[in-house]
Formats: sequence, C-alpha cells, structure tokens
Amino acid sequence: MKIVSLVLPYMGFALLAGSCTVKSTENTAKTVERQVPVVSLTVMDTTIYKEYIADIQARKNVELRSRLSGFLEKVYVDEGAIVKAGQVLFQVNDEEYRADHAKAEAALNNAIAEAKKVELEKERTKKLVEKNIVSKTEQELIGVQHKAALSKVEEAKAVVNQTKTKLSQTLIRAPFNGRIDRILLKTGSLLEEGALITSISDLSALNVYFDISESEYLTLASDSNFSSNSFNQEVKLILANGQEYPHTGTAQIVESEFEPNTGSISLRARFPNTDGLLKHGASGRIAVPISTGSTKFVPQKAVFEIQDKTYVYVLNEDETVKMQPFRAGQRVGHYYIVEEGLRPDQEIVYEGAQALRDGMKVRPIKK
Repeated sequence: MKIVSLVLPYMGFALLAGSCTVKSTENTAKTVERQVPVVSLTVMDTTIYKEYIADIQARKNVELRSRLSGFLEKVYVDEGAIVKAGQVLFQVNDEEYRADHAKAEAALNNAIAEAKKVELEKERTKKLVEKNIVSKTEQELIGVQHKAALSKVEEAKAVVNQTKTKLSQTLIRAPFNGRIDRILLKTGSLLEEGALITSISDLSALNVYFDISESEYLTLASDSNFSSNSFNQEVKLILANGQEYPHTGTAQIVESEFEPNTGSISLRARFPNTDGLLKHGASGRIAVPISTGSTKFVPQKAVFEIQDKTYVYVLNEDETVKMQPFRAGQRVGHYYIVEEGLRPDQEIVYEGAQALRDGMKVRPIKK
C-alpha cells in the first residue's frame, strides 16, 4: 500500500508535466503563426515617366556691358524691373564723346570746303587748257588734288559716324523685352570698356535642356514615327520642391552629335512661363513619358534589399512565406515596377518583412 501511494503522486506529476508541455507547444505554434497583411500585384495599363536632370535657361539671357570708358552718370531702372526693347537703362557721361563728335563734324566741314575749292580750281584749269593757256599736265595735277580732297571728305565722314556711334553708346538700352537682374554698379562708378553692369532675361518662355544616353536615343529612333527633323515629344517639368509645373513642354532634338565624354545627346524642351514662376538658372527634372501598356506594380512597403538585390515575401499555398528575388524597375509613387521575377497571381506580404523568415507559417490577412 505504501508503494502504491508513492507511485500515484509521481504519475500525477508526470501527467501534469505532459499537459504543460502540450500547452506550451500549442502556444508556441500560435506565436509562430504571425498575422501578416497580403496583397496581389497591381496591374495597370499606364504610362510611366522617366526623369532626367534639367538645365533651365531663359529663351534669351545676355549680359549688359559698357562699350565705353567713363563714369556711370544715370541709372534709369531698378533691379528686377520689366523693360521693353530699346528702353534706356543706363547713361555713361557723354561730355568727352560730344566734344569728339563736334570736332569730327568740324573736320568734315573743312574737308568739304577744301574739296569744293579744289573742284572750282579744276573747272578753271579746264577752261585754261581749252584756250591753250596752261598745259594738260596742270589739268591732270589738279584732277589728282581733287580726288585727294574727296578722299579726305570720305575719311572725315567715317570719323563723324564713329564719334556719333560712340555718343549713342553712352545710352545703354534694352536689347529686347525682358527682366533686369541685379545691378552690379551704381551711379558714379567708373566704367572700363566691357565692364559688366547687369544682365537681362526674356522669361516669356524658357528652354529646358536634358541629356539622354545613346541607347535611349536609339530606342527613340526605332519608332516608325520618329523623324529627327520633326520630332516633338510632350514632357513634364518637376520643380526643385518636387511639385509638377502646371504647363507641359515640347521636347526636340537640338544636337547633331553625341558628347564624346558622356556618350549622351541633348534635347531641348520649351515651356511657357506666363506666370513668371520659372527663372533662368533654376533646377528641376524633366519627366519623359514611356508608353509601357500593361504594367505590374508591387507596393514599396513590401520590398526589401539584400546586397543590392530586391526581394519580397511570397505567400505559398500552405500559408508559409518564401523570400523571392525580382528585378525592380522605376519607382512610381508608392510602388515599384516589376520588370521580371513575379507573377500577377502571386500574393505578396505587404509589410513586416523584417520579422519574417523563409518557411515561416503565417496567418494571412487580405489587405
């Protein structure tokens, strides 16, 4: 009896221990079966945009420099002002140039008078020759003097035109309609010939330049509708803050050869600038449409990288997950384009990939 009483407690303990082991295993199994959201690949018939670094330039942008030496006497415009073609912007002191012009006109008048005097002498000599009073040699000599006098008149006229041009250059005018940039020199500044005063830009429309590779150009040229002489492609402009410019532009090929160092060729897209938002020298990106038809997309949250390769977790039929590599294309919004490696009928773990491992059994939740 004592032996039986000792055995029973041990049997009870064993049963209790076995029960605890079963419950512990069940709890572990429940813990392993993690709930994960799953989604299918998104398939859309859409147009994808490829982006390129853009160089934004005003349609016209020139530096305004002084053609003369002298003091900057007057500034007629303020920085940032909108000006019209031919409008006077600056004036260089013109006293010296007025004096030179007056001196040149006086020299011209003297040359004209001298030429007139020689012309009268020529006529008189001609009559004397007809009366045999003087020889023909005298007539020829006076003819040469008359030609020399006329040449001096032409020379004096050239000097007058030169001084007149210089005098007109004391007024610096706008070469076209545009907006004035920062004015580097102020009233009273001494200008050297060629000194930079400011710049002016025509911002009514802007040219945006971007480069494509030779392979991209050849892909473009393989289109049956392609013609380098009449190629026009509608493109978008993404501004530096990431916002899309409200107007579309038209891209054209503007270079006839590839850059030898980079193997690229430049295209130019022209955008209207009616609101004046774009400025010369601004930065941004050109978005060029690439028609791809039916395209597969995978959510960005589902994708992770290992050693420069992209992966997702795919849900198997037995509700286990498998890490599967695929080739990701361009990012579009919150998605990546699936170029190859995934089928549209596969279900993908939407998020939480960092807590999963190959072969783990999960509890999928359709998202």
